[in-house]
Amino acid sequence: MPGKFIVLEGVEGSGKTTQLQRLQQWLSPKWPKEVVITREPGGTQLGGELRQILLAHRDGEPMQERAELLLYAADRAQHVEGWIKPQLAAGAMVLCDRYTDSTVAYQGYGRGLSLELISQINQLATNGLTSDLTIWLDIDVEIGLARAKQRGKPDRFEQANIEFHRRIQMGYQALAKANRERIVRVDASLPVEQVSQKIQEIVRKVL
Repeated sequence: MPGKFIVLEGVEGSGKTTQLQRLQQWLSPKWPKEVVITREPGGTQLGGELRQILLAHRDGEPMQERAELLLYAADRAQHVEGWIKPQLAAGAMVLCDRYTDSTVAYQGYGRGLSLELISQINQLATNGLTSDLTIWLDIDVEIGLARAKQRGKPDRFEQANIEFHRRIQMGYQALAKANRERIVRVDASLPVEQVSQKIQEIVRKVL
């Protein structure tokens, strides 16, 4: 496809939203077509409704782990076919907050679901679409969670215990080690401007 697909990944509070906005501003004068930002879950109208379901805290009926996995897959399937692929076909630079690696890290390493099953479901949901580049914003989970709590009322994932988040971090470490050509680590504990500069250096190679 004529467009490019760049994903930002990381634990809670790693600064993905801030860096996506800064990356869009930096790229817009350089890319011949539109530079657009999206997210998972929630990149489509249906996805927005699924996002509310996935992030809301429920006292009476806890969400089952496989149900959580399948809801994320439904969001992704709608997102890829209904939004990402048309944007890429039009030549856009698509910047996405989370993609398939989040599912491996959160539902695989975090929840303990089968990595083989997750791989199959990700393949089904994406129809084989992978990112041209994934930037992993790596930060200590305690620092990230403290940042996330400053944003307001914590969501269902932010409320989970610290061990859950440490397992997620282990997942990102394993993914980065296994996918060195696609995933590039950036130290997200650095000042915002330095993180932006490092991301720009990485993205220049894709351009």
